[in-house]
Amino acid sequence: MASKTSKIFVWIILALVIVGLVGFGSQNFGGSVRSIGTIGDTEIEANRYFQELNSSLNAFRAQTGQQLPIAQAEAFGLTAQALQRVIDSTTLDNEAARIGLSVGDDTLRRQVMRMQEFQAADGKFNSETYEFVLQQSNLTPAEFEENLRADMTRAVLQTAITRAASTAPVFADTLYAFAREKRDFTWAKLDLSALEATPPAPTDADLQTYYEENPADYTLPEIKKVTVAWLRPEALLDAVDVDEADIRALYDSRAAQYNQPERRLVERLVFASEDEARAAMDAITSGEKDFPALVAERGLTLSDVDLGDVTKSGLGDAGDAIFALTEPGIVGPVPSLLGPAIFRMNAVLAAQSTPFEDVKDELRAEFAGDMARRAVADRITELEDDMAGGATLEDLTQNRGEIDLIKFDWQAGMDDGIAAYDEFQTAIAETGEGDFPEIITLDDGGLFALRVDQIDPPRLQDLDEVKDAVTAAWTHDKRLELLAEQARGLLPILQQGDESLSSLGLTEIAETGQTRDAVIDGTPPEMVVDVFSMQENDWAVLEDVDGVVLVHLDRIFPADQTGEEAVAAKAAFTQQINQEIGLDYQSAFTRALQADAGITLDQAVITAIHRQFP
Repeated sequence: MASKTSKIFVWIILALVIVGLVGFGSQNFGGSVRSIGTIGDTEIEANRYFQELNSSLNAFRAQTGQQLPIAQAEAFGLTAQALQRVIDSTTLDNEAARIGLSVGDDTLRRQVMRMQEFQAADGKFNSETYEFVLQQSNLTPAEFEENLRADMTRAVLQTAITRAASTAPVFADTLYAFAREKRDFTWAKLDLSALEATPPAPTDADLQTYYEENPADYTLPEIKKVTVAWLRPEALLDAVDVDEADIRALYDSRAAQYNQPERRLVERLVFASEDEARAAMDAITSGEKDFPALVAERGLTLSDVDLGDVTKSGLGDAGDAIFALTEPGIVGPVPSLLGPAIFRMNAVLAAQSTPFEDVKDELRAEFAGDMARRAVADRITELEDDMAGGATLEDLTQNRGEIDLIKFDWQAGMDDGIAAYDEFQTAIAETGEGDFPEIITLDDGGLFALRVDQIDPPRLQDLDEVKDAVTAAWTHDKRLELLAEQARGLLPILQQGDESLSSLGLTEIAETGQTRDAVIDGTPPEMVVDVFSMQENDWAVLEDVDGVVLVHLDRIFPADQTGEEAVAAKAAFTQQINQEIGLDYQSAFTRALQADAGITLDQAVITAIHRQFP
């Protein structure tokens, strides 16, 4: 019996090994043509492309759980990506052959003997396993070793290319210094109410210039004049007759929600033995340790041992001991499904019972709403038939008082009424003037049909139409300009130290240890950027939408380049950037080889391979 079991186990392992070698040839292109083209003097093997494409489709299925038809794979670009990978690898094969590069027999042999797929239970290479696995994978040892030698030779060439990709330490140091530098600065807001000067009245030339420099502010958006037929579930509620028995059945189906037994908030710490659990409980009883300390000793957190709210039956054998507690406390050791345990009870949750009468109206409204939504859905076919027969949106509403007919001017940004629905926003964006209305369902169970009657394109309003708005905007900007000049007039006394922001009656705010990505409420969005362009003890005046900001750079803190965190971050960044540069080198090198060697592809064979897939 033991021998039979052992053999079964071996066959299972061999089956898994065979699956792992699928890419080496266990599934092949069944055609008689060997190649789909050439790169230089090297054929692009048809079977290699078949296997690469098959692997891509299998990976997609494993990730999404869906089988991707070959037509969609072509549309998504999966076939093109698989073909490019095969072309790239064949390009390296061609170059290796051209320069006479290949791994030796000893290197190949050592690699084969290291592969776990061919090792016996003692961890050593087994020739019988080797031959059996290759046979099941439709490969001879010579074919497998030829493929493996090509893979290893290609890896040597790729390593030679990518090894040159390395950045000097100053690169990471410079970027780290930029990213991790910190600054202390002090600022105060000076709003428009502090402006001492009176702005002049704008001339016609001033208004014309401002108008021409800011056309977006005075351009009306595209307007769609629309007609909408809208049927909401609420409009059918009066026609819905809800049976009392249906409400009762809905209540009964939610018995667990409306009638909850007494529960406890519980945490459970399980031990390997009764003795360990007893020792832990003794430590708690004596005051030597508390429950959180015991949890931490086990390398756990309180969330790891939290059972939430549990009924007595849900605690099994521990239920009686825990429910005997009338206030928070600890019990144990008591048995549990996982072994001896200590339980901490944190709160008593009383039983809750909600009578049917207390929720009857709520359930009636819910049930009626469901019926109304089903009634709306039942109208779809009828309405679509009417529209197919020539009925307009106005006709749909003429004899159906429950359907609202709405006419309004829509523009981007509207979000009330029917425009609050995502389905409407999608439809209005895709619908043009003259398009046939369609019935579209809404996520709340309603439906609508939309017609665009007219589209008014964006229009720049004449200056005469918006003269008041232009005057107000020009005056506002002029006041900000004058306020900025007034603030800059304060800089000399601030720089000399004769005055401070607070002594000038301003609210002084100190920011400490701020980085480049800091967001400071109440300041212009670009203020932090400006602060990081200043030198220590510099002052600056920055304009905001409703005032100006006076800011002083107090101190610059260079990034610590030698700390443990800095060294680790720079090392990780350097590794990542070197890998990316290496891939860029490899891509550039491969493209240059392809341009030099030349590529020919047989599209008929490629199409034939695609036809092997559903």
